[in-house]
Amino acid sequence: MTKKELEAKLAELKSDYVRIQSDLDKLEYVKGRVSSAQNQLARLEDEIAEVNRQLDEMD
Repeated sequence: MTKKELEAKLAELKSDYVRIQSDLDKLEYVKGRVSSAQNQLARLEDEIAEVNRQLDEMD
């Protein structure tokens, strides 16, 4: 992947993270099942870290 592609992927992952975090907040408020959203956040955190690592290697 090029640096531009990685940066675009990172922006998309961050956007997804913010959206899921908002969903999680709503689920917690209504006492809904939050485990799925928490798992998605953990997966996104790992993906964001990996993309950041790849970007660091390019510099």
